[in-house]
Amino acid sequence: MKEKFLKKIEAMDANVSVVGLGYVGLPLAVEKAKAGFMTTGIDVSQNKVDRINRGENYIGDVDPAVLKRLVEEKILKATTDFSVIAEMDFVIICVPTPLDNHQQPDMSFIESSARAIGEHLTKETLVVLESTTYPGTTEEVLKPILEEKSGLVCGEDFYLAFSPERVDPGNKNYTTNNTPKVVGGVTVDATEVATEFYRSVLASEIYPVSSPAVAEMEKVLENIYRFVNIGLANEMAIICEKMGIDVWEVIDAAKTKPYGFQAFYPGPGIGGHCIPLDPYYLSWKVREYDYQTKLIETSGQVNSQMPLYTVERASKILNIDKKPLNGSKILLLGVAYKNDIDDLRMSPALDVMKILEEHLAEVDYYDTFNPSFTAHDGTTRETVKELTENVLSSYDLVIITTHHSNVDYDFVIQHAQRIFDTRNALGRCDEEHIHRL
Repeated sequence: MKEKFLKKIEAMDANVSVVGLGYVGLPLAVEKAKAGFMTTGIDVSQNKVDRINRGENYIGDVDPAVLKRLVEEKILKATTDFSVIAEMDFVIICVPTPLDNHQQPDMSFIESSARAIGEHLTKETLVVLESTTYPGTTEEVLKPILEEKSGLVCGEDFYLAFSPERVDPGNKNYTTNNTPKVVGGVTVDATEVATEFYRSVLASEIYPVSSPAVAEMEKVLENIYRFVNIGLANEMAIICEKMGIDVWEVIDAAKTKPYGFQAFYPGPGIGGHCIPLDPYYLSWKVREYDYQTKLIETSGQVNSQMPLYTVERASKILNIDKKPLNGSKILLLGVAYKNDIDDLRMSPALDVMKILEEHLAEVDYYDTFNPSFTAHDGTTRETVKELTENVLSSYDLVIITTHHSNVDYDFVIQHAQRIFDTRNALGRCDEEHIHRL
């Protein structure tokens, strides 16, 4: 079986399916198709499927012209029909893995995809899970479902592996194509086949490890590393503010050390699809081993309080002018979770907006990357159309919650009554109306 796979990879004569066409799946499907593999995307969203089949892009990290060309050349297509799995040689799973209301992993998307794939899985197929999850998922959750639904035996009839997605929306330097890829198969042969498959598609280093569990754990470690260090930076920001010290200057000074220190920065909270969630996968899993992840949970407490801390600081700033939050007009600059993207997933700016409005502040926002969105109360919010002198001066406080590069911050400094910069977008400014996290 292994030799057949390797020959198909070498000849670029294989059918590939990517299940889940979101921020991870669609860029990956495009890369497979660009490499020359006939690629079929599968998604339960008819809207996504229809848009892809019309050659319409909806993910920022995908080149619209490339997507359109691949569809027109019939190298890439999409469907909601899982029966196409029967024709596939390689099946890549890129579905969401959220947390439920109790901060426990929600495996329902993986499980439902596994059942749908298993019903049509044939011999001599490689299945790879890319969704970020807790160590053990591939072999404890995915493998039994695939075997039960297909009647096939993993390692004998089909191969199974885990290769964690590494997607940083908006990153122009590291994309799906050139970010190093970790691969861990259930068997040695599965690892070898999956490694060669990714090597045939991506320009990056492919790094094989001994098992899916190692690959799953390393992905969780990547994000816990950032989670904990951001928590440290956030706590330092709170301490520095109490002591009258500029935390940004402290970090700039610390990062001059050429070894032993990597700069992480505070902010109004943590957003995105990975860092706020992934550490809790491990916290949940290790309870089976009678262990508590104290450092992760403490960092989570610090990070989760930052939106509220941001509002408390905003209240103190308004108090300088004897204004309460109740009735104050506040403008948020940026609602995306990071700069220069349209991604709102778990954005701390939305939490800040919610808390401000709970305190009866009148809140607007400016973000051309997100002209409109559905807010916490179900209403549709639209961006302020333009940052004019009259618009800026009409707000009691402007809070920079996302550091988009398309904002004229000098103009904001000139015309805003007061500014609370939570992202160090303005750098060190001596003007009395500027306040920093």
